[in-house]
Amino acid sequence: MVKLLIDDQEVEVASGTTILKACEAITKEIPVFCYHPRLKVAGNCRMCLVEVEKSPKPVASCATPVAEGMVVHTKTPMVEQARKGVLELLLINHPLDCPICDQGGECDLQDLTLNYGPGNSRYKFYKRAVPNKYMGPFIKTVMNRCIHCTRCVRFATEIAGVQEMGSHGRGEHTEIISYLDKAVTSELSGNMIDICPVGALTNKPYAFHGRPWELQHTDSIDVLDAVGSHIRLDVRDSQVLRIVPRLNEDINEEWISDKIRFAYDGLSSQRLDKPYIRKDGELVACSWNEAFEAIKQKVKEIDAKEIAALTGDLVDQESHLALRMLLDKLDVKNRDCRSDGAMIPYDHRSQYLFNTPIKDLENVDAILLIGCNPRHEATMVNARLRKAVIKNTCSIGLIGKQVDLTYGYEFLGENPSVLDDIVKASHPFAKVLKSAKNPVVILGAGCFIDSSYYVLNAVNTLHKQFNLQVNILHTGAGRVGGLDAGFVPVSGGKGFKEIVDAVKSKDIKLLYLLNVDIDADFSNAFVIYQGHHGDKGAHYADVILPGAAFTEKSATYVNMEGKSQRTKQALLPPGDAKEDWKIIRALSQVLDQTLPFDSLDQLQSLLPKLGKPDFFEPFKINESQKIPKHFESLVKNYYMHDVISRYSVNMANAISEIQEGNRGVI
Repeated sequence: MVKLLIDDQEVEVASGTTILKACEAITKEIPVFCYHPRLKVAGNCRMCLVEVEKSPKPVASCATPVAEGMVVHTKTPMVEQARKGVLELLLINHPLDCPICDQGGECDLQDLTLNYGPGNSRYKFYKRAVPNKYMGPFIKTVMNRCIHCTRCVRFATEIAGVQEMGSHGRGEHTEIISYLDKAVTSELSGNMIDICPVGALTNKPYAFHGRPWELQHTDSIDVLDAVGSHIRLDVRDSQVLRIVPRLNEDINEEWISDKIRFAYDGLSSQRLDKPYIRKDGELVACSWNEAFEAIKQKVKEIDAKEIAALTGDLVDQESHLALRMLLDKLDVKNRDCRSDGAMIPYDHRSQYLFNTPIKDLENVDAILLIGCNPRHEATMVNARLRKAVIKNTCSIGLIGKQVDLTYGYEFLGENPSVLDDIVKASHPFAKVLKSAKNPVVILGAGCFIDSSYYVLNAVNTLHKQFNLQVNILHTGAGRVGGLDAGFVPVSGGKGFKEIVDAVKSKDIKLLYLLNVDIDADFSNAFVIYQGHHGDKGAHYADVILPGAAFTEKSATYVNMEGKSQRTKQALLPPGDAKEDWKIIRALSQVLDQTLPFDSLDQLQSLLPKLGKPDFFEPFKINESQKIPKHFESLVKNYYMHDVISRYSVNMANAISEIQEGNRGVI
């Protein structure tokens, strides 16, 4: 530990700590531009200058380590003059376009100039002009504003792992560029907008749509994957205008994926805003009473064994529980929340959770990835894995399709039989797992389509041999909540695959789909579709019940590691649409099976309260082993994997400009 004085206040910090960090420890404000706590120190803006006794000139506090007995001053005339000089130089070429800049009201340069800058400008010459750069469908550039802090360059290189940005030129000719003049290909690119301290990089879809002080802010959760990143919804006039991240060190730190950040425009497209009934082969609008009455008549005509229900990836836990309770009252045993066909076991909670806390991934030293692409299935988990490689020299092996994960890994092959070699310790990667102190295995949902028992048997053995932590990488936000709520086949009931087959054979005559939008032939059954978009599920429905999207309800989602989190209602559902649990509660009354709750609070009090498993329960193996041909990720198209992003113009632009390489507008 090192002792020093900062503005006559004694501070004790660890050796190697910078002056800036020492000041933060005692809540002394030091202005910065280039410094960011999650990026490497650049030390090029000089805004953080402080005075150190016995030093002939001010020093950059972000890059200077403390020393025993050091005396630091942060508010002397020398420091104030130095900061004014830095800001005056930065503003020499900065355009005076604050009234039309989207960064206005949230701009570090504005705030620091007000607090630390000169009150006037002495510069009377023409300002430098820099051409705007093309960086893809999400980032709008106004490079005249750039102050060369290099935050965006360091983020792309260090966090996102894409070597696509840098600077060229010298002196006043220096420019920040994307090397190939193409769209930035990272799924985290939108975070560069957040960390830009000026208005050089702004949100292209949001450009000129609103001001920060016009927006209402609502805290929520990302439901477009199973990570559960914390987000904030910015709303004006009953419309989501922007989504930005919230700080959560345990899950997403201060980053979010581009999909949740930019797919919000899909929330207002192709929405279901009234009930529909199919008459003479066509869907026609009707009242809620007519829709419920049609369902009641159909339920009366058939046996409980001929009814089944499936739920999708966007379903909240309250709706899972409410529908399960209604099915129990109707004695319906055919139900499943695994509507992507991934038959993940559910005998013990540890068998379907991501058992390693997301925040601890960066500390593991060996990872075996099986049948997954974490970059597309769980972007924020992939960012943690990259940190593990950089910070902890973690060794990663992949069995499955070879993909770019933004970090180095050992490709073990597509043939799942490699697992046998690792189990038998005849494969070199077995030595890596054996020598590791904290090894983990991550199973993608794709492992559970046709070959789960072969994989599970191998994982059981690996867990026993190497004390591996076993983790299931889910792709749907509602999956763990559905499994926790018990939305799985009752003893003697049918699961997803059996339900699909039973519909084809006409053994299932009524199928209830709650936010299920999959490619399947359900034409032989009477289909009830409850959801918020007119997607695949609505097209083959006989009755449509319009539900609410995640922005329009307060609801619980359980993320892949088992953490229960809640969204908050930011908007009202469109038209006659209702929250899903309310629809199920009203339907139960019509069916004379009234559920025992009348409010959201009452329903939430019935939610299961499950803790983190203390140990991993080995999978039960009850089928003959079948070696699959290959493993593959269930996320075929990152930018259009769910019903919301499929109707997003922003996501369509991303496919065109990022995946297909078509150049868009600057």
